[in-house]
Amino acid sequence: MKFTHTFLLALVPVVGLSACGGSDTSDRLDLADPVVRFVHVAPLTPNLTLSHGTVVQPDVIDKPYKFASNYFNVDIGQNTWSIKTTVGNVTLGSEPIDASRGNKYTLVALPSLNTDGGLYLIVDPYNKPLTSDSARLRIMNASFNAGNIDLYMSALGTDITAATARPLIAATAYKTAGPASGGDSVDIPGGTYKVTITTAGTKVILFTGQLAFGNNADLLLLSVPDSLLPGAIKTLVKFEGSSGVSEISAL
Repeated sequence: MKFTHTFLLALVPVVGLSACGGSDTSDRLDLADPVVRFVHVAPLTPNLTLSHGTVVQPDVIDKPYKFASNYFNVDIGQNTWSIKTTVGNVTLGSEPIDASRGNKYTLVALPSLNTDGGLYLIVDPYNKPLTSDSARLRIMNASFNAGNIDLYMSALGTDITAATARPLIAATAYKTAGPASGGDSVDIPGGTYKVTITTAGTKVILFTGQLAFGNNADLLLLSVPDSLLPGAIKTLVKFEGSSGVSEISAL
């Protein structure tokens, strides 16, 4: 587990850490301050403001759909985080976070069947091996109209309907993340991928797109309803270090 991992890595010379780990070495060693970010993917929900306790987060005030902050440092310990409408100051959701070193926390404003949004917390322990340069990937199912979904990340031109094709992340339900909150994101080499989302347990394709990313990228995929095509979905991506979310190009 993390304690043993951290203890053993503490024996590695500091120069080695710098060479292998880059800027996220302290995260991998559980030495970094905890961090939080906020992603707004509720299209019918108005602009939102994020607060912890009674304190408004200064860089998350009056933010619209498709806003996504990058991680910001937070104090260790317990705080309740809330999203409120800018107009009317109506609380649409709250989540407690017991922040601890080395962990990353993502708060996602989700769409629902009506104009209200909910709030979901993803906890990532970030147990990335020190010598790994793979990207980190997770998917959030924010599509109330899709049910459980499977995610395939394959080479361009791959036929995922083949019997041997297996999803990278399976059976992610609406309002949940895959891998589930509290588990590590998936390691995946940088490259150009065909992104396919299907109805869980089937090869019924709901979305197909193309996405390229480099090694050591940190990306969150978000399956959301497509407002232009009733019953359909599209997929957004949040690249840590970049502003907002972007739509994955459909194939």
